[in-house]
Amino acid sequence: MYSKQWTRIILITSPFAIALSLLLSILYGAKHLSTDIVFTSLIHFDPGNTDHQIIWHSRIPRAAGALLIGAALAVSGALMQGITRNYLASPSIMGVSDGSAFIITLCMVLLPQSSSIEMMIYSFIGSALGAVLVFGLAAMMPNGFTPVQLAIIGTVTSMLLSSLSAAMSIYFQISQDLSFWYSARLHQMSPDFLKLAAPFFLIGIIMAISLSKKVTAVSLGDDISKSLGQKKKTIKIMAMLSVIILTGSAVALAGKIAFVGLVVPHITRFLVGSDYSRLIPCSCLLGGIFLTLCDLASRFINYPFETPIEVVTSIIGVPFFLYLIKRKGGEQNG
Repeated sequence: MYSKQWTRIILITSPFAIALSLLLSILYGAKHLSTDIVFTSLIHFDPGNTDHQIIWHSRIPRAAGALLIGAALAVSGALMQGITRNYLASPSIMGVSDGSAFIITLCMVLLPQSSSIEMMIYSFIGSALGAVLVFGLAAMMPNGFTPVQLAIIGTVTSMLLSSLSAAMSIYFQISQDLSFWYSARLHQMSPDFLKLAAPFFLIGIIMAISLSKKVTAVSLGDDISKSLGQKKKTIKIMAMLSVIILTGSAVALAGKIAFVGLVVPHITRFLVGSDYSRLIPCSCLLGGIFLTLCDLASRFINYPFETPIEVVTSIIGVPFFLYLIKRKGGEQNG
């Protein structure tokens, strides 16, 4: 009953919270803009007005991008935690984000003239590569799928992929271009790329929501999911496909952003329970709000200079990560 009440509260209040966070993100930055200017630019855009140009070509894409990326990473984390029954699972810890950035680096070296849609596809391939490496290594090791062990494997794999990327970038002199993918820069959000990526975000989220009830059964353990007639392997493959689409889109759009997929699903689970038909939609909403507010906070930590958003998410995420290890230990859920 308690979880259902929180679900209603989140679903009812989230549209207002999203609207407010988007408005604040558009208003505040290195240059403060008044609400009158914002609403005037929305109704009567003036190409010759510098403030209107800032709003339409920088602030709105940035706010919308943060919202979509936060939602995607939170949903990805929730799915990964459900299908692996591992409370430490998330795209940044399980190598999915770094796999995406690694393949993008490789393509920048070998295929420098790639189009935006091609970069998006390469990012999907990289996400799949990262996941295959981590889970493949875990399968070969004793107790490889316990939370702490899997987190260690994921961290080591991520470090290997990022180191290879850095080595390639230095050797081929593309360090400046590569820095975007490893230092997420929402302020460089491309409006055209955002339009291209939006359908992929939508597809990934729809897939996740459609799988939510089946993921609940899988998260309860093999015996229960089997007794309920669920095809465990098919569900896990489809869920990972959704994770690959969502994480690949997020990395291609704005680079690697850590801990959103770890923190938000746990907060959401505390509020709405472990039923993924509630957990995934609520994580989607809260994830978007969370990253939008983190992005807003990054503008004021060292005002008027911007702090990388990963600093903000890490300030929240690292203590949360350590808390989970201390609180839940190293045993697998279920």
